[in-house]
Amino acid sequence: MMKILSFLQKNLSWTVPLFMAAGFLTGIALDDPDPLKNMILPLTFLMVYPMMVTMQFKKIFEGGDIKVQLVTQLINFGLIPFIAFFIGKVFFADQPYFALGFLLVSLLPTSGMTISWTGMSKGNMEAAVKMTVFGLLIGSLLTPFYIQTLMGATITIPVVKIFTQILVIVLLPMLLGSLTQTLLIKRYGTEKYQKQIKKRFPPVSSLGVLLMVFVAMALKAKSIMSDPVSFISLIPPLLILYILNILISTIIGKTFFNRRDGLALVYGTVLRNLSIALAIAMTSFGKEGSRIALVIALGYIIQIQISAWYVKLSPRIFGDPGDESNEKKILQEQKN
Repeated sequence: MMKILSFLQKNLSWTVPLFMAAGFLTGIALDDPDPLKNMILPLTFLMVYPMMVTMQFKKIFEGGDIKVQLVTQLINFGLIPFIAFFIGKVFFADQPYFALGFLLVSLLPTSGMTISWTGMSKGNMEAAVKMTVFGLLIGSLLTPFYIQTLMGATITIPVVKIFTQILVIVLLPMLLGSLTQTLLIKRYGTEKYQKQIKKRFPPVSSLGVLLMVFVAMALKAKSIMSDPVSFISLIPPLLILYILNILISTIIGKTFFNRRDGLALVYGTVLRNLSIALAIAMTSFGKEGSRIALVIALGYIIQIQISAWYVKLSPRIFGDPGDESNEKKILQEQKN
């Protein structure tokens, strides 16, 4: 079973579209797909809880990289949400729930893959861990305020319900995940947990994501069938959002930081926690949640492709990782 889950996780670039297609066909085939809504809360827990088990919350108390952490969160919460809001308004002035989907995509930075992609690019993984934790905590607190402030004039925003859902789908799994991690380490030891146990949780989370995408598509299948142009029209603005994000982050990373910190900044600002965004959409906005979820589901496909390509291009953009090691050796020799 674990091999199948790992396979699904490692191939999200095509398993997400596959589950979207399966959900679409299921929604068309069913006379009434509404009973699938009963799966939303269990799938939310399946997405979020395993992710929390692997989070290293103690890392937030370690210092040494304040500048890159501060700049990362300024980009995440002072810039990107407003770009997403503007793009949503331009492309979907008459479809506010699609515009809200764009805003939700931008408000929860750092995915579970932020650390992995940073490591594959030979970036600063320690900084990426802290970015992931900070992004999750800050995003969870600020999301209701951003949504109310930016979208409250066009949509009735259930602020209290969003806060309640964040408590249920973020803070509760966070506490349970931290407790689970502590108990596992206590029972099996840190080394076994890090090398054998920890890696089993992300594939389970990915299964939750795939099944939630399936449900979202099934619920909206008949609407998509009646107006496929609206669905296809989501792709160009999403591409614009991600491309602008990656250009801004790359320029700032290259200009103000060394290679390792710059790469951590890019992955800490471009990647989004779409699992939690999806969970908030599906649990807080009733029947319109599946419309918002379409934006987020497409975001998965684009985000994964961009991340994979950036790993390949990072040596050209930031230079070979060996170059920085040589520079450090030269500087150390000069000091001596």
